[in-house]
Amino acid sequence: MRQILMTALLIATVVAVYISVSRGDGGTESHIHSSGTVMADGISRISP
Repeated sequence: MRQILMTALLIATVVAVYISVSRGDGGTESHIHSSGTVMADGISRISP
């Protein structure tokens, strides 16, 4: 029973850390979005 509880707490901790890193303020999701915007602006400025 103790091992199951420890496993469940570890999984909950990993999920909480993942969510805070990927979706928190200044997280991975916002960095990817801003990088995509910069790349799109750069590509749109290229004239054929």
